[in-house]
Amino acid sequence: MTTRLVTSALPYANGPIHLGHMVEHVQTDIHVRFLRATGDEVTWICAADAHGTPIEVNAGKAGVAPADFAERYRAEQARTFRAFGIGHDTYYTTHSPENQAWAYRVYDALKARGLIYKRSVEQLYCERDARFLPDRFVKGTCPKCGAEGQYGDVCEVCGTTYDPRELRAPACALCGSAPVVRTSDHAYVDLRRPEVSGVVRAWVEAEGHLEPAVRQQVKGWLDDLQDWCITRDAPYFGFPVKDPDFPGKFLYVWVDAPIGYLSSGEHHFAAEVEPSRRLAPADFEARYLAPGAPTRLEHFIGKDILRFHAVFWPAMLWAAGLKLPDRMAVHGHLTVNGEKMSKSRGTFINASTYLEAGLDPELLRYYFAASLGAGVSDLDLSLEEFRNRINADLANNVANLASRVAALLLRTPGRATTAAPDPEVAAAIRAALPAARAAYHELQYREVVRLVSQVASVCNRRVQETRPWEAPDGPAARAVLVTIGEALCGLALMLGPIMPVFAGKLAAAFGQAAPRVWTEALDPIDGAGVEVATKPPQIARLEASQVERLVGGGGASRSAPRASPGEGAARATARPAAEPVFGVIQYEDFARVELRVGLVRSAEPVPKADKLLRLSVDVGEPEARTIVAGIAQAYPDPGALVGLRIVVVANLAPRPLRGITSQGMLLAAGEPPALRVVTVDPGVAPGARVK
Repeated sequence: MTTRLVTSALPYANGPIHLGHMVEHVQTDIHVRFLRATGDEVTWICAADAHGTPIEVNAGKAGVAPADFAERYRAEQARTFRAFGIGHDTYYTTHSPENQAWAYRVYDALKARGLIYKRSVEQLYCERDARFLPDRFVKGTCPKCGAEGQYGDVCEVCGTTYDPRELRAPACALCGSAPVVRTSDHAYVDLRRPEVSGVVRAWVEAEGHLEPAVRQQVKGWLDDLQDWCITRDAPYFGFPVKDPDFPGKFLYVWVDAPIGYLSSGEHHFAAEVEPSRRLAPADFEARYLAPGAPTRLEHFIGKDILRFHAVFWPAMLWAAGLKLPDRMAVHGHLTVNGEKMSKSRGTFINASTYLEAGLDPELLRYYFAASLGAGVSDLDLSLEEFRNRINADLANNVANLASRVAALLLRTPGRATTAAPDPEVAAAIRAALPAARAAYHELQYREVVRLVSQVASVCNRRVQETRPWEAPDGPAARAVLVTIGEALCGLALMLGPIMPVFAGKLAAAFGQAAPRVWTEALDPIDGAGVEVATKPPQIARLEASQVERLVGGGGASRSAPRASPGEGAARATARPAAEPVFGVIQYEDFARVELRVGLVRSAEPVPKADKLLRLSVDVGEPEARTIVAGIAQAYPDPGALVGLRIVVVANLAPRPLRGITSQGMLLAAGEPPALRVVTVDPGVAPGARVK
């Protein structure tokens, strides 16, 4: 058993939770639930980030104290997270006495090490509002591309970062007046001192702390390291600096925000757990935060706040004599229908909007999981894909399977067992469970979802092949039904971290009253059989109109086209559907095919098979897949395939070919020997979904 302290980035207490926040908190919640299922002791810390200029300004507009303003949103955020099954152990606040004490401790430690110095800084100042303007309180024209209405730190059109003084025609975002340049003294942290930069670099370069791509980005920042300003001018909502060298200054919000991980953990163990588990602050620090402490410290963050966490935060921890993070998981942004979330386009979706649309929160958790890997690629909430994935993967492939099997097993009540499990179903679930366990550890949730779908597809195929409804009491039918029932309990274990409510009901339906501990050697086909205790949970198929409410208020959206006149007439008159045309498939059928980009790592002939090549293909998973393809005549030099980005059918059941298990199929066009594999742009990452 491993003891872990897990944190998620702190949502800003300046508004409600939106679906972009939910990506990170769903990712973390799945991680925590999985670890607990394996027997680990995990404490998940989070809080509302309650300081900064935006809260001070907006509280003034609302006519309330900043602390009250932030607390109102903190409470609302906590309720929203609970509605989505997000199980923080604490959801505290950075505006707390514990956080103030920790913030001063870190500041004093930095100063004691001689790392804080004074620098005179030129900043934009609004004379009408009598305040220095943070970057986001200045708007103007990008100095590089000329885009208008850009903030004072980065252009959202061309991505250029700059000093706000470089903006053309800058204006105060509060009143619209032109700011002037004034000078102010601030406290800076000397990050370029070798003892500091060396510690940070050593942490960044150590294996396991950051994903390789993330590590390279952070190393680039370290190669051009800049000192860090940690104070702000009044008016400001935050902790005042208690240093006579900096009278009237406040600690920058990004100083005390990550410190909120420490203070919220201290508060949790001192006041929120049952008395037998409570820890005094010194005991909490010794067990969870001290260098060499046995507890693993793991942070989940978005890529937009990586610099604060991977450069500044390790320096703060080191200065205070605390342990540095054991793992920092970084995720990408959420887009909606392929575009950045935007209020003007109606694609900035609050979590409350999702709930008000009557959609099950676990469906969103599943969709996010199906797109989440360990890297920093952005996730796209394509509303059409969301609907089709839920209908194809869950409603059709899993929930419908459970209902069919339960109904057939109920024809002979009592516990059903078999001495001869169905070999295909047993092999599928036995292979999937350890693979899913490894994928969870690597944060490869999309691989878990693929494995669930793969096993369910095998089960559905075996039902169609064996037709157990014709003789459900026969030994062959019994073996298939019992083995699938046991496999469904295994799928419930695999889905548990992603869809805890659905998975719990699924396991209970087949007689598993208590959740299992997910050991490495767990075998769901253990001979105990199954007993249908309750009706399996259902997943209602999503209609386009339900999903459209997220962005269009019930109207049509780009992700779900309007029904044609013929469709509308058919619905209005309730005519029976026409017989399907032979060879024509429905969209849901196509949606079940998962196409992904694969990078060919190696290619070689298959011995004694003139038409076959054996390829090793990276599809964004922990290990490359082996794919056997009949393209040898078209590629007499297999090395020509190495380095190509091809399109792979990623959810095809494994198939033995010439003694080699092929784990997918590639797409090709033409006829041999002129056939050519389908390729994509070199800039597309392995594992990207082809839509």
